[in-house]
Amino acid sequence: MHMADALISPAVGAVLWTATAGTIACCARKVRQNLDERKVPLMGVLGAFVFAAQMINFTIPGTGSSGHLGGGLLLAVLLGPHAAFLTIASVLVVQALFFADGGLLALGCNIFNLGFFPAFIAYPLVYRAIAPAGSSQGRRTAASLAAAVAGLQLGAFSVVLETVVSGISALPFSSFVLLMQPIHLAIGIVEGLVTAAVVGFMAKAHPEIIGAAPRSVRGDVGFRQVVVSLLAVATIIAGVVSWCASGKPDGLEWAIASVAGKGELKSPTDGVHGGLATLQNKIAFFPEYSFPKPAGQGAKEAAALRDAPAEGEGRLGTSVSGIVGGGLTLAVAFLIGFLLRRRVAS
Repeated sequence: MHMADALISPAVGAVLWTATAGTIACCARKVRQNLDERKVPLMGVLGAFVFAAQMINFTIPGTGSSGHLGGGLLLAVLLGPHAAFLTIASVLVVQALFFADGGLLALGCNIFNLGFFPAFIAYPLVYRAIAPAGSSQGRRTAASLAAAVAGLQLGAFSVVLETVVSGISALPFSSFVLLMQPIHLAIGIVEGLVTAAVVGFMAKAHPEIIGAAPRSVRGDVGFRQVVVSLLAVATIIAGVVSWCASGKPDGLEWAIASVAGKGELKSPTDGVHGGLATLQNKIAFFPEYSFPKPAGQGAKEAAALRDAPAEGEGRLGTSVSGIVGGGLTLAVAFLIGFLLRRRVAS
């Protein structure tokens, strides 16, 4: 659900950048006031985990498309909504700047769509309504499924609205929305199951993190072990499991291709679009999670290398970009939490 700049007008991009910047400022203030010091390392490690998880596109049977986790709900359950929004913003900024995943003009849209709806609507209004503090694993699983679906449905609908209001892609609302919503329903179910599994692990290891027990209650696993375990899993996913990612277009690309007859829309090459595209091309050192293509290599050859990473340079590029990206996300999210905590201490 990472939007490209080709879908977004400068006006819509500016509005969502403003809304996202305001939300980030509000979240930073809330986190600074109510920060649990143990969640500082969790922000970094979970940011790396979500970055790695988003590299794994899984095939959706019978559709010719694929999907990947959003991660916003998982972050909200484990960190709280405000820290979750800052963490998902860190993930998406790293992806856009250094991996050219999602446009710079559309970055505000992507952070809002993947962060605001799960953190501030799906989590408090759906997840907590079904699974209040102290709930059983069964209720947490049901809550995770319902909230993940709700968050992704709202995010997908927002993508459609932002695209149609922008008016630069000529994608009709009715056809676009009728494809976007069902495909993200399937993705939401998978996300809900993964969220329930990770939250279930945390409920046993450290139940106080998710409000399932008082802070004085010790879990089955030391906190440092939890952090190290999550980091190890993130590294394995980014470095190895990412080789198995589906090469099929993701839900958004599939919906665009089904409506427009082509999977990728061309962005304007002048004005704001052109300037931001040039900037992104200069900054991104692992475009689309692979080594930069050599000078003179055509787009077709570069795509073939990316889409068939079974061996050689393609596989190495995927591993290196995943590990580097996870490390960058960990550093950014941890630094945000550390600086906010430091301001509290001072």
